[in-house]
Amino acid sequence: MRPAHALIDLSALRHNYRLAKRLTGCNALAVVKANAYGHGALECAAALNEEADGFAVSAIEEALVLREAGHRQPIVLLEGWFEAAELELICRYDLWPVVHHHGQLADLRVANLARPLQVWLKLDSGMHRTGFSAAEYPGIWRELQASSKVAGLTKITHFARADEPDTGRTEEQLATFARATAGLDGPASLSNSAGVLAWPSAYGDWVRPGIMLYGSSPFGFAQEQAAQLRPVMQLDSKVIAVHDIGVGEPIGYGSRFVTRRASRIGVVAMGYADGYPRHAPDGTPVLVDGQRTCISGRVSMDMLTVDLTDLPGSGLGSHVRLWGDGLDAGEVASHAGTISYQLFCNLNRVPRHYQD
Repeated sequence: MRPAHALIDLSALRHNYRLAKRLTGCNALAVVKANAYGHGALECAAALNEEADGFAVSAIEEALVLREAGHRQPIVLLEGWFEAAELELICRYDLWPVVHHHGQLADLRVANLARPLQVWLKLDSGMHRTGFSAAEYPGIWRELQASSKVAGLTKITHFARADEPDTGRTEEQLATFARATAGLDGPASLSNSAGVLAWPSAYGDWVRPGIMLYGSSPFGFAQEQAAQLRPVMQLDSKVIAVHDIGVGEPIGYGSRFVTRRASRIGVVAMGYADGYPRHAPDGTPVLVDGQRTCISGRVSMDMLTVDLTDLPGSGLGSHVRLWGDGLDAGEVASHAGTISYQLFCNLNRVPRHYQD
C-alpha cells in the first residue's frame, strides 16, 4: 500500500476544545465546516459529542450529515441559507441559521415556518464580507425580535485581524459592535480562534474555535495561549527511492533546484494530488526519521524530493513527516505562501486513520 497517510489524534482535538472552554468560560461552538478543516467532520464531531456545546458549519449539507449521525446539539449555519426552500429543512432539523443579508430577511418575512427559528443576526463590524451595517442593525434586530417567526436572537460578528493584535483593527471592530448593539438584549458571539486565544474582552457568550481545534495557531508569531495547542493531524509518508547525484545536477520538473554539492536525494510518496502544495519552495522543511531536512525540487503530482545528504542513517523506507508533531503545519504553510487552514483542507486522497 502507498505509505502516504494522515493520522488524526482525537485526544488532541478534545484537549484543544477544552483549552477554548478553559480560557473563556463560555459556550463554545466546535467549528467543523469543510469536513472539519480536512480532519473528518463525522469523526471529529463524534469525538467531541459528549462535551461540545454546539457545532458550526458553513451550509445545510454539512449540518444534515451531523444530524443524521445523531448529534443533537445546536448547529449554527454560518452562512445561513442559500435558497428559501432550505427553511423547511432548517425547521425540521432544528438548525440555527445566521442571517446576514437582505435577501434572507425577505425570505423570512414571507416564509410559512413549522416552528420559530433561533436566529444569529450578523453585524458587519468592519470585515466587510457578510453582515448588516451598524446603522441598520438595530432596526433589523428589533424587527426580528418582534417577529413570531423568531424564537431567539444572538448577536454575531467576525474579526478580520484578530491574529494581528497590534493593528488596532480589532479594537475598532469591538467599538463598532458595542455601538451597534447597545441596548439590544441577548447573547453575543464574536471570537474566532484568534479571539479566543488573544482577546479576553471579546469572549461574549458563545465563542467559535476553528483552526485552534486542530492544533494550529492562527498567529504568525509565538503566542502564549497558542503554545498550549496540540497538533491533531500528522501527515506522514516514507522514502520510496534514493539517488546519489553529483554537483550541478537539476532535480525535478523545470530544473528549479540544482545541486551545489554531491547529494543524496530521497523521493517521498507525497505530491500535489494528495494536497501537498505544489508551490512549496526549495527549503520547505520536512522531518525524515525525526530529523529536519527540506524539499529540494518542485513538488510533483504523486512525489516530492528531499535532501538526505546530511542524514546518512536515513534512506529507503525512512519515515517522513510532512507536518504534525515536531513540525508545525503553520511553518510549512508559511514557506509555501499560504496558511495551515488550506493545507488541511486540501488533503484530497490521503487516507485518514484515527486514534483516541
